[in-house]
Amino acid sequence: MSKAEEMATKYQPKMVEEGKYSQWVESGVFRPNEDPTKEAYSIVIPPPNVTGKLHLGHAWDVTLQDMIIRQKRMQGYDTLWLPGMDHAGIATQAKVEEKLRGEGKTRNDLGREGFLAQTWEWKEEYAGHIRQQWANMGISVDYSRERFTLDQGLSDAVQKVFVTLYEKGLIYRGEYIINWDPKAKTSLSDIEVIHKDLEGAFYHMKYPLADGSGFLEVATTRPETMLGDTAVAVHPDDERYQQYIGKSVILPLVNKEIPIVADEYVEQDFGTGVVKITPAHDPNDFEVGNRHNLPRVNVMNDDASMNVLAGKYAGMDRFQARKSIVADLEEAGLLVKIEKHIHSVGHSERTGVVVEPRLSTQWFVKMQPLAQEAIKAQREGGDRSVNFYPPRFNDAYIRWMENIHDWVISRQLWWGHRIPAWYHKETGQVYVGMDEPSDIANWQQDPDVLDTWFSSALWPFSTMGWPDESSRDFQRYFPNNTLVTGYDILTFWVSRMMFQSLEFTGKRPFQNVLLHGLIRDSQGRKMSKSLGNGVDPMEVIETYGADALRWFLATGSTPGQDVRFSEEKMDAAWNFINKIWNASRFALINIGDLTLDQLDISGKKSLADKWILTRLNQTIEKVTELFDKFEFGEAGRYLYHFIWNDFCDWYIEMSKETLSGDDEEAKLTTKSILVYVLDQTLRLLHPIMPFVTEEIWQAVPHKGDSIVVADYPTFDPSLMDETAADQMEFLMDFIRAVRQVRNEMNTPLSKPIEIIAKTSQQNYTEILEANKDYISRFCNPSFLAFGLDKTAPDNAVTTIITGAEIYLPLAGLIKIDEEILRLEKEAEKLNEEIQRVDKKLANEKFVAKAPQAVVEAEKEKGLAYQEQRKAVLDRIENLKKLN
Repeated sequence: MSKAEEMATKYQPKMVEEGKYSQWVESGVFRPNEDPTKEAYSIVIPPPNVTGKLHLGHAWDVTLQDMIIRQKRMQGYDTLWLPGMDHAGIATQAKVEEKLRGEGKTRNDLGREGFLAQTWEWKEEYAGHIRQQWANMGISVDYSRERFTLDQGLSDAVQKVFVTLYEKGLIYRGEYIINWDPKAKTSLSDIEVIHKDLEGAFYHMKYPLADGSGFLEVATTRPETMLGDTAVAVHPDDERYQQYIGKSVILPLVNKEIPIVADEYVEQDFGTGVVKITPAHDPNDFEVGNRHNLPRVNVMNDDASMNVLAGKYAGMDRFQARKSIVADLEEAGLLVKIEKHIHSVGHSERTGVVVEPRLSTQWFVKMQPLAQEAIKAQREGGDRSVNFYPPRFNDAYIRWMENIHDWVISRQLWWGHRIPAWYHKETGQVYVGMDEPSDIANWQQDPDVLDTWFSSALWPFSTMGWPDESSRDFQRYFPNNTLVTGYDILTFWVSRMMFQSLEFTGKRPFQNVLLHGLIRDSQGRKMSKSLGNGVDPMEVIETYGADALRWFLATGSTPGQDVRFSEEKMDAAWNFINKIWNASRFALINIGDLTLDQLDISGKKSLADKWILTRLNQTIEKVTELFDKFEFGEAGRYLYHFIWNDFCDWYIEMSKETLSGDDEEAKLTTKSILVYVLDQTLRLLHPIMPFVTEEIWQAVPHKGDSIVVADYPTFDPSLMDETAADQMEFLMDFIRAVRQVRNEMNTPLSKPIEIIAKTSQQNYTEILEANKDYISRFCNPSFLAFGLDKTAPDNAVTTIITGAEIYLPLAGLIKIDEEILRLEKEAEKLNEEIQRVDKKLANEKFVAKAPQAVVEAEKEKGLAYQEQRKAVLDRIENLKKLN
């Protein structure tokens, strides 16, 4: 039994995928060949967090990367796709603490070292899950180079960067208002805060003047912070309040005298024009406080409960305190009114709780000098700038960098890169260095760790051996060629890699950034636990196979756009692969035992043979071009059309004429072309569908051990035959037109019918005469006649194509009135096409900018439509005479 006959009658993904990935990994085909004569091409994987299992977004991310690296590998590049994972400080620590709570423990019960030991165990467990999911997806990474953001090498890079920036004055320690996560009890950077519009209220309160002459009305959305007020402010030009500047008010409930200051920060036409100033609980108030030397009174603990400075409210949760304070103000006659108000409230990206602006001593990166250099490099272009796909994200990147704030990088966690700073126990002196102080007994290391993004920002070069710039991988594979990631972490991650790489290597981190969108459900909603609409990619693979999932993800959208997941789309993907499977079985069964040496595509060719080789080459050229532009959706659509329509529906059906005939030379050529087209198509498909293409390719006569390292198809001008392609298009138009009329007239293909065609030129007659066998197979005629002199029989249905009027005398089936109506509708459609072409050609910009060949093609279309319309109108007039 041949390999083809052993193939199942339909595509069975589990059978196809079984064992292949381990074979690939063990054979080493994913590892770079490090051939210095070949051009290097490298990608580093966006490291997934070791907090759980991968979701559909990760599956999309790795599919796109795998497609790129597989194609480049087949094209002969020395390819490296480096895998790795991120320690994900806050997220992972939160997961482990949650697990401990389930056991009735806290991290403090274990101590720092004990807790870290538990977290490393968590990391190993979930890293194993992620590797298995990578295997299920078929991603071709080099596991021998796998990295983790807490690896020793990466830790060395992190320390080097911290110490260098500190020594340059670009890292400093200071007291500022930061975003505080009261659940995780740690600081957050601006981009770790998600703003949501919520219904709240403006609380209008009376602040009595200290001299007893009245009061000022103040409005706030956060009454609980009033306990930390150290002033009220008015605009210096606000005539309503000029007389009060320099005086004092009594802080309600606290009964403390605080000053009235003038500051341009106050908006005269917003609210009452009087604002409370709480320097320890608001970033703008902090700046006002600095300008007026106001004290900073922090009235909250790190869990957002009220502290001892809150007086009677101490120990209350902040929102409970708000209710009590409002009630007490009302009882004291100091509450003026409460207005409903929709406002933007910051939430922790990690824990989901409302973020509290809080005065805190933290470590910061001074961003202005780093941002200016990054903006300069991007605007100047050249080999220090990065190409964004789609390009619009370049503007988003520039805007972010222009408006960037100093980056708070310290986190009050145990899991992460420990800050390389020590404080002298007696003098308080600060020491920052790669190594701990020599007299370590007198020093205490900073207990905090660095923001996860601090280490992730170094990923493209720290994974290559930096800071050892003589490292072989750093020398050969850095900068990376392409980064693939979601647009949602452009500011979190991409921007930081760009400025850190420029600062520490003098080079861009990567040449290209391909930004994809988000996976949404069939209704367009973002997938989330709360909606219960998340989809596990492993469950999809279990049902449909990895290749079907990859095909959907690869072709589902254009760069930068979101994609909607649905079962219907997965059904369509599976059906497409099944179509490929069945076409492959047909081709392989029909070649029998022919070997690679016996196959020869240079022999006697039919029109269909010449056409399919031309279409194959056009497809190779177009798909390669679209891959280079990362337009995978368009590449997929082009491949789909070629495989389903051209190869399966047309060529395979037409090949049956030759294969069932007596011409042995023609048979061998057609068999050879079947195998050749199948082989080249499998290679084109392999980057997207690795498993099924390997399975089928192993049954095709070929050179080499695996399709993974087979040569990628290239355009072959010797196989192009434009004349044959044009003739075939005419023949297919003819067959389609006849079959469409059969369908409209409800005449089954099994019933023979007369077919008469009046051609407009002799060459069209010759094409039809030479390909009668194809017309017979596809149209089932009882009588065939072609020629320049043919006329329409009475009561015949007419259909018009470029080059021919086709008459089908369907006696007893045609009603002249209905046929006239049908032709009038066809004339309307042709009018619309003629108007579209005329409008396009009247557009001066189109005519000036479009390639001349495109303009000429539009003109030819217009002439063809006019010719068809004339034929339709003539036929209508003739039928009206019969009616």
